[in-house]
Amino acid sequence: MGSIVVPRLIERKRDGHPLNPGEWHQLIQAYVAGDVPDYQMSAMAMAVVFQGLEPDELNELVEAMLCSGDRLDLSGIARPRVDKHSIGGVGDKTSLLLAPMLACCGVAVPMISGRGLGHTGGTLDKLESIAGFRTRLSLKEATAQLGTLGVVMLGQAPELVPADRMLYALRDVTGTVASLPLISSSIMSKKLAEDLNGLVLDIKTGSGAFLTDPVQSLELARTMIGIGEARGCRTVGLLTAMDRPLGYACGNALEVVESIAGLRGAGPADLMEVTLALGIEMLLLAGQETDRASARGRLEETIANGAALALFTTMVEAQGGDPRMIVEPERLPRAPVVVEYLAPGDGAIRQIEPRTIGYGVIDLGGGRRVTTDTIDPAVGFVITAKPGQQVRTGETLATIHARTEAGALAGRQVLDHAIVIGAQAPVPPLISHRVDRDGVTRIP
Repeated sequence: MGSIVVPRLIERKRDGHPLNPGEWHQLIQAYVAGDVPDYQMSAMAMAVVFQGLEPDELNELVEAMLCSGDRLDLSGIARPRVDKHSIGGVGDKTSLLLAPMLACCGVAVPMISGRGLGHTGGTLDKLESIAGFRTRLSLKEATAQLGTLGVVMLGQAPELVPADRMLYALRDVTGTVASLPLISSSIMSKKLAEDLNGLVLDIKTGSGAFLTDPVQSLELARTMIGIGEARGCRTVGLLTAMDRPLGYACGNALEVVESIAGLRGAGPADLMEVTLALGIEMLLLAGQETDRASARGRLEETIANGAALALFTTMVEAQGGDPRMIVEPERLPRAPVVVEYLAPGDGAIRQIEPRTIGYGVIDLGGGRRVTTDTIDPAVGFVITAKPGQQVRTGETLATIHARTEAGALAGRQVLDHAIVIGAQAPVPPLISHRVDRDGVTRIP
């Protein structure tokens, strides 16, 4: 595909017309081969943001991305293979808890994750705050570890869906994240390449989600479930709140510390509620349990008996990480400047704006503005206040973890904007809907 053709494809999509059959395959193949430069693919991604894709186009894009590289072959693993994927949230560290918990329940969890995207954190960035942890494994290494431990947490190997890996990084820095077809094709191509039996989707909705409208969130869930089910992968989605950060910690090493606390039975209530709800769906899809009560009990037992924490520690060591950081979380990177943030007045917490917090973590150095940025794993916020909570003037609402005093001051300004105190206001439920191939169920 030459340089003359690509601009015409961009123009056609920009003007709201579908690409012809086969053209998405050609475009993706050429992009992966290096024949289409990033600036042209950025323009195409922006055209998709504004114009969307027809169903046939979306199906072809998913197939084109799947065909851009190799796939895992897990046919030799006897365990049922189930993964979970979050659409992206602030403070969302459920993957770090779920992977070892599910593996302890007899499920194989090949969890291929991403880095921070837009204002949201990335599982790989969190894991890499553990000294030595390798997120870059070959498909052979990943398959072998899955066979022995039942769990592996890694980034995309270069040969696995390279089109998604390239587009993922490009969208992060070109303002083209919040697009239903780009989100769904990215996630589903990556997950279908894992050779899964089942997939549970955590569809974030609210002011801090990529798609803030619950109607759009439901549409995204239905779209991805349709893609998965059509290809033989049982897929279920839960709509979860992202109008406030999940848990307390926002920032890479801080979120690892909180995940370890969760595996020790001391995680924040909201984090554990969402984690258990997702884990229940994963166990049911895997056929390991037949009802929600027994599934929940089995997951809770992996925490109570220490098995999930022990397996997480073993996985960290197997992937080159320092297991002492899990046994003694104080060994994880720590910011030199830690400052309390106090309530400026009396009242109820009306809002803790996650998007503001997410960008605040980036401003502190905990995320990327461009793909080549180096992340500071130690910085971020620990926000113990929650919407609906009554507070008094001078009460500690959060701590700011910064590299410098100037960073701490900037973090204070972030919280001044993000945390709103006033009259009591309704707090949306943490989990509002369940979506599967049979339809949508509102959760009371």
